[in-house]
Amino acid sequence: MPPAPSDPPALTAFLADLGQGEAEMDGVRLQHVLRELRVIAAAQMRRQRVGHTLQPTALVNVAYLKLFKGSERAWKDRGLFFTVAAKAMRQVLVDHARARLRQKRGGGSAT
Repeated sequence: MPPAPSDPPALTAFLADLGQGEAEMDGVRLQHVLRELRVIAAAQMRRQRVGHTLQPTALVNVAYLKLFKGSERAWKDRGLFFTVAAKAMRQVLVDHARARLRQKRGGGSAT
């Protein structure tokens, strides 16, 4: 019988393989990771202004791309992965806010 999707050692091994680009597409474990990322994203979004244009799923997608863009990473600890993912989401929100304020102040046009 395969390990449960939330089994910490199995999930950590899956994340390590995912970071190295070697993960077999285990849909159950991937869905578990994405579900946990959505929970983190929803918590981040609750701290944002009403009417924010980003949705939690979009935040997860952008943060996921930041985490796996270009370089391979060996995630040795699932706690570390989710901590880094939360920081990536926070950075996405900060960048989004900066871009919004830049547009509000003229979009950086030199006049």
